[in-house]
Amino acid sequence: MKARITGVATYLPERTLTSTDVERRIEGYVPHRGIVERMTGIRLRHVARDDQQASDLAVEAVRRLGLPGGSGPDGATGHGDPDLLIFASASQDMVEPATAHIVAAKLGLSCPVFDVKNACNSMLNGIQVAEALILSGAHRRVLVCSGETPSRAIRWQVRDRAQFVDSFAGYTLSDSGAAVLVTADEERGIFYRDFSADSTAWAIGTLPGGGSAHPRDPEYSYFRGDGRRLKEAFERIGPDIFLTALKRTGLSWDDFAVVAVHQVALPYLHFLAQVLDIPREKLVVSLPEHGNCASATLPLQLALGGWRPGDRVALLGLGGGVSMGVMLAEM
Repeated sequence: MKARITGVATYLPERTLTSTDVERRIEGYVPHRGIVERMTGIRLRHVARDDQQASDLAVEAVRRLGLPGGSGPDGATGHGDPDLLIFASASQDMVEPATAHIVAAKLGLSCPVFDVKNACNSMLNGIQVAEALILSGAHRRVLVCSGETPSRAIRWQVRDRAQFVDSFAGYTLSDSGAAVLVTADEERGIFYRDFSADSTAWAIGTLPGGGSAHPRDPEYSYFRGDGRRLKEAFERIGPDIFLTALKRTGLSWDDFAVVAVHQVALPYLHFLAQVLDIPREKLVVSLPEHGNCASATLPLQLALGGWRPGDRVALLGLGGGVSMGVMLAEM
């Protein structure tokens, strides 16, 4: 038995902000005009409505799968109810209960649910858990979904250049929803997965508020991070986890229809693609028009990519904390 990705859908809020809009919205410190797009390659990012929560973005993505609560793009339904729902996201509606309960209630589902959280690798880890539970025989149809609302944690009142630099990661982020259906299959599915972490680097990028460390102080409700140190942390772990995947499977990037890579800034994407020798035509470059969609990034690239049933896809994940992951699948 294998676990196969049989459905992928995303939801992108209609409202957008250009990088110029972002710079104009910042009050106090005045950044150099054009710096956000020049440093990141991002032109647009999506912003959820004020009345939309993380759960709502996940629900909208699920409805585009043709699961309960709506129909797919072609109006078709009939996938059947999932027997497990995993909400896998860096964002959440509230600390308690698990946002998965809120998503399930909005969709009218009565299956077991729980949350998985690991920054931008949340969806990749959610699919990993779904596969393991399917292979164990515990479940057969697992819905993994995400709703990312990082726009709620962007600092707009900026004191000085140092605070602007500390807050810069937030200006790349984009609101989005994603849904992936993983089902038991006798013929094809996920055939390789590997994960690694350097947890000593956890403090490089944080959203400190809302937990036991800073439960109520609004000063800790904004993204904070050091992009240079984060890049160094990923380089310290190294690209071996991705290259080892090819070595162990005897494949090359040419054997994949899509190589989806988590994207935070175009210069780093180009650097990583060069180090790993990924052909440009295999990449789906989602960053310029959609921004950093956090854990929804890899599903977004699958939704945008040109693959067909039976094709192989590669998912390469990078997440704060820091963690890396690779998953290879036959769709």
